[in-house]
Amino acid sequence: MPAGGTPPAALTVTGMSKSFPGVHALAGVDFTLAAGEVHGLVGQNGAGKSTLVKIITGAQAPDEGTLLVHGRPLDHWSPRAHMDAGIAAIYQELNTVPARTAMDNVFLGQYPRVAGFVRRGEMRRRFRELAALVGAEEISPDAVAGLLSIANQQLLEIMRALVAERTILIMDEPTASLGPSERERLKEIVRTLRERGVSVIYISHDLDEVLEIAQTVTVMRDGRVVETRPAAGYRAADLVHAMLGEVPDAAHAGAHVPPSADAPEVLRATGVTLPGAVHGIDLTLRRGEILGVAGLVGAGRTELLRCLAGAEKGARGELMIEGMPRRWPRSVAAAVRMGIALAPEDRKGQGLVLIQNGSVNVTLPDIAAASTAGIVSSRRRRELAGAAVTPVGFDPARLSAPAGTLSGGNQQKLVIGKWLHRRPRVLLLDEPTRGIDVGAKAEIYAVMRRLADEGMSVIVVSSDLDEVVDLADRVLVMHAGRKLAELSGAEATVKRVLDLVFKVEEVAA
Repeated sequence: MPAGGTPPAALTVTGMSKSFPGVHALAGVDFTLAAGEVHGLVGQNGAGKSTLVKIITGAQAPDEGTLLVHGRPLDHWSPRAHMDAGIAAIYQELNTVPARTAMDNVFLGQYPRVAGFVRRGEMRRRFRELAALVGAEEISPDAVAGLLSIANQQLLEIMRALVAERTILIMDEPTASLGPSERERLKEIVRTLRERGVSVIYISHDLDEVLEIAQTVTVMRDGRVVETRPAAGYRAADLVHAMLGEVPDAAHAGAHVPPSADAPEVLRATGVTLPGAVHGIDLTLRRGEILGVAGLVGAGRTELLRCLAGAEKGARGELMIEGMPRRWPRSVAAAVRMGIALAPEDRKGQGLVLIQNGSVNVTLPDIAAASTAGIVSSRRRRELAGAAVTPVGFDPARLSAPAGTLSGGNQQKLVIGKWLHRRPRVLLLDEPTRGIDVGAKAEIYAVMRRLADEGMSVIVVSSDLDEVVDLADRVLVMHAGRKLAELSGAEATVKRVLDLVFKVEEVAA
């Protein structure tokens, strides 16, 4: 124990750095979690929070830096080693086993045994003790976990951490899927855990919630810690300012001249709904316009694009294309026939066939164009693919390489080039610059503006709010599957978007 009898911090991160191709995710991060403390961790999407959590939980190894747990160095980077050191994480995406009982989920991997036999009676007794501790007495140990509410499944994960006597608990967006009463209940549980000596890192986009429950708050931006202060010294508006930095709003407003007011309307979607994800969104799109969609993780941005692209069979709404009513697309092929194409967020899993070369990938949406009498011409395929990818800065000489061997930036260019070959009316881009380097980003920005100048209409989703505001002529702001506002001109600033989604300013009824 240090001089003066002060116990060591529960967790000490020093000089933590981590890079990925084209991305410096963490740069010399220092972070301290005191024993028995709830410590809020906030920042924009891409600030480095997730990477820091992955390192703390052992899911990733850092390039540089040290990690102390209760004063002891931890340098074996694996989830098991970090769990054994007392670290547990509860994510927005739950890790319950739906087909198993509530009790089995709580004791998963840590069944009490005597002479090799599982002590079911001891499990049941301990389950009821923990359920009482977290206010979950209504959960039967024999209940099927997958049939429980999201809130109760989350409680099972907390109980699992307590069974294992984890002393450090990371809670990542724990209330994102909860109703008001469930949120209050979870806050009380966090306070109870703190009283029992558990140290909590609390990550949430609800800044008022962070300030209510945390004793200390750390703000991250661009892979660095920019501020750490007692929560009592912050207001929600102060946190937003710290997350943004000193970039003046004027630098982000009015970067592009939108189409004229009399530009023809290409798409009008009314009452776009996907049960559980998107709730009655209305939007319009004019020829040559870029519409940005902004919001936090879980806002429903990706789901909105997938609805428009015919990729969600449960979606519904009313659709007009160039002023004519059209039946809502029930498949991607139907949407493509209408002139709507999606470049998905998961370019590797959904946008490309990684084992095939670039020419094959680019011409997949229109193989007939490269065929004669049903026979595909490799030469024609290369010609068509080369013509499609050259405008996006992709070297046609690399079209023979398997897509899986290319950089993230070149993969993204292939995905966009694939749809340029089809020349859709509306191009939907979901996170088009995620994980690519600065040079490739600039090229893709230029491509988007050029496509719009040539008359194509674009809807872009990006977690980089600066990117959305700089590129878009209008910005549709979403939260929890609903449209909060539509911003344009001087009011379309990063600060205004964050004030809306963090509820620093109330949305007009």
